[in-house]
Amino acid sequence: MHPALSVIFFTVTAGAGYGVLFLLGLARLTRLTPEASPDQVTAMALVGLLLVTVGLLSSTLHLANPRNAWRSFTRFKTSWLSREAVFAVLFYPVCLIWLLFEWFTGNTVATNVSGVLTSMLAIVVLVCTAMIYASLKTIRQWHTALTPFNFVLLGLLLGALILNLMLAQQGLTSDALEVVSLVLLLLAGMVKIIYFYWIGQPAGPTINTALGFTRATVRLLDVGHSSDTFHTKEFGYQVERIRLIWLRAISVGLAFVIPLLIVTGLFGPVNLPTMLLAVGSAYAGVLVERWLFFAEARHVVNLYHGAQRT
Repeated sequence: MHPALSVIFFTVTAGAGYGVLFLLGLARLTRLTPEASPDQVTAMALVGLLLVTVGLLSSTLHLANPRNAWRSFTRFKTSWLSREAVFAVLFYPVCLIWLLFEWFTGNTVATNVSGVLTSMLAIVVLVCTAMIYASLKTIRQWHTALTPFNFVLLGLLLGALILNLMLAQQGLTSDALEVVSLVLLLLAGMVKIIYFYWIGQPAGPTINTALGFTRATVRLLDVGHSSDTFHTKEFGYQVERIRLIWLRAISVGLAFVIPLLIVTGLFGPVNLPTMLLAVGSAYAGVLVERWLFFAEARHVVNLYHGAQRT
């Protein structure tokens, strides 16, 4: 699939924002930010909400006709895209109610309840975004349970690192949040490596299964238009194998290895400069990972344009 930069930026940036808000919504109950005041929690949550908003706005750049964006709300029963749109809009009033309670009342029952609801909706939106791709049976590399796991874990990972950065900026630390960050780095990295291994295995439909012939190798004598069509540009995007391997290594190194070394203290004390490096590295690594997510996807329509397997 042809990688759309606006969608890549949207899924990574909004996912990071939802990760920040998920962790902050549970922070009072889990003591992830025990020393943070209500003002500080509210300010950090507003940063997360800004990331979500910027990400959602960037997603409209992918639309051929943005004036028809309202139609995405009309198929809630059957479309994951519609569910994502509905829950993304519903998220705002719930999140703002939580922030009002946090700002005016601090650590109260109402604050904790609204915070938990905000966290639940953040995960729901992340899952809906991932299921837009995971529900497509025509693309084997997306049609797997690993897709929502990756989207959710990477969003939470970026959120945890950004939250660590904001705490460091305010002169605060949280051992619990550092432990959560380590667990997310290890878990997200493991799931991503498993995904890379899985999509590299020979599986999925072939030109033989597509045409129903099983006794001999099928070779198309006429593949129709081979270039400069919507199908070949959007679904026939190809990248050299060696380039994909290098990009996989770069994404794993930036998104998981470097932040892991920083959070464990191997690069020195965990403070503002080192956490800034960790966040920048992880964000860049997830951008590369998300580009690969699209670039390595193979639509079954390629079988009718000469591909032997997708």
